[in-house]
Amino acid sequence: MNKLTSLLFCFMVLFSSCQSPRKNPNIILIMTDDQGWYDAGFNGNTLIKTPNLDLLASNGVVFNRFYSASAVCSPTRASLITGRNPLRMDIPYANTGHMKPEEITISELLEEEGYATGHFGKWHLGTLSKDVPDANRGGKATFLKDYSIPSEHGYTTFFSTESKVPTYDPMVYPKEFIEGESMRFGWRAVEQNDSTSDYGTFYWKGENQRETINLTGDDSRVIIDRVIPFINGAQEKNQPFFSTIWFHTPHLPVVTDSSFRNDYPDMKLPEQLYYGSITAMDQQIGRLWEALEKAGIAEETIIFFCSDNGPEERTPGSAGPFRGQKRSLYEGGVRVPAFMIWRNNIKGGRKIDFPAFTSDYLATILDVLELDYPDTRPLDGVSILKAIQGEETIRQKPMGFICKPHTSWVTHQYKLIGNEDLQSFELYDLLKDPSEKNNVIDVFPEVAHTLEAELVEWHRSVQNSKSGLDY
Repeated sequence: MNKLTSLLFCFMVLFSSCQSPRKNPNIILIMTDDQGWYDAGFNGNTLIKTPNLDLLASNGVVFNRFYSASAVCSPTRASLITGRNPLRMDIPYANTGHMKPEEITISELLEEEGYATGHFGKWHLGTLSKDVPDANRGGKATFLKDYSIPSEHGYTTFFSTESKVPTYDPMVYPKEFIEGESMRFGWRAVEQNDSTSDYGTFYWKGENQRETINLTGDDSRVIIDRVIPFINGAQEKNQPFFSTIWFHTPHLPVVTDSSFRNDYPDMKLPEQLYYGSITAMDQQIGRLWEALEKAGIAEETIIFFCSDNGPEERTPGSAGPFRGQKRSLYEGGVRVPAFMIWRNNIKGGRKIDFPAFTSDYLATILDVLELDYPDTRPLDGVSILKAIQGEETIRQKPMGFICKPHTSWVTHQYKLIGNEDLQSFELYDLLKDPSEKNNVIDVFPEVAHTLEAELVEWHRSVQNSKSGLDY
């Protein structure tokens, strides 16, 4: 090979390496339903058995201060896939509103980047049928108005329920309850199909397409049974994939079969059902990780895990040391268990105190992929990639929350909380008083005034979005 040929060869090799596409990571966003901050072993609970979650968390980054964007379900889900406060798209509460077509979702952005995209489990961002009454939406006029299926928002594959289902045998409930059971709380798994009635909520897999097979047994297993083929299909096509896996567990009614209730033999039925359903879900998360390892892609897959809000009232669920529960903007209602794992790129075995919330997912994923957000509309989340990498410890942009009847504004150190009319404020120093026992608004009036002004301005922005000005 002469010198000119050699130089030409080297140039071609260099050019080829520069032109080769960067391999994008697979991304999975797992969210549980009403799981309290303390309802996992990696946050210190020694009663609930969550070995797979604990193992993943120990190899990833655990967020000590991770928040759901709302204290109830639907709004948090809206924030997760848009990076925006849910009131901007008029989803103020559970079973209200729908994901608007003008909103830009993570799934839409990643589909444009060549990702296979799939949603599995609870949707709760609109009705899934124009003809079949489902879940909690009321009459036909309501479910027609709020029709909004995942495939309209960038998901090429979906297997979704409109709302809640029992966490075992999700399509049915017993015709008769025995002692300790109820329609609201839950029941032992139904063993005889002829002793059941239809629950009234369905799994949908396409426009006007209801799923009718493989809908018995543990609901978390039913969901993962759809996720694994989706992952394998993407691998066969050499596609990266993006998946939201939104479990129903441990939302009421919690139902558990004997194999998982027996993990808690010395406890009363409510604990057996609640803890058992979480352990059953944990098993399926372990199965998911095993499938990723078998496919040889576990190391290059990003997994974010969190809950959609704090624990339901009058259940065994626990927010640990935090005040409040579901429907409350005190810490117990919005501070949730959370971790992230990306073994190829993020050093694991760490816990961080950086405040983050579900609205941060979109900006963080775009940062990972080195993509820009394609619009000028306001985002409420920020990229937390540097915090995850250990390069940033102080959150600069406050987090705003609205959930009837309260609103709050959370900085790295303080929380200002008041009613939705922006009156009657309280102030808490979350670094010194995470349990929110001491209202310090009279001690730090200047801090309160500053945060109140910021909150009012943010509220104005949210209302502008709600009125349609962003579109």
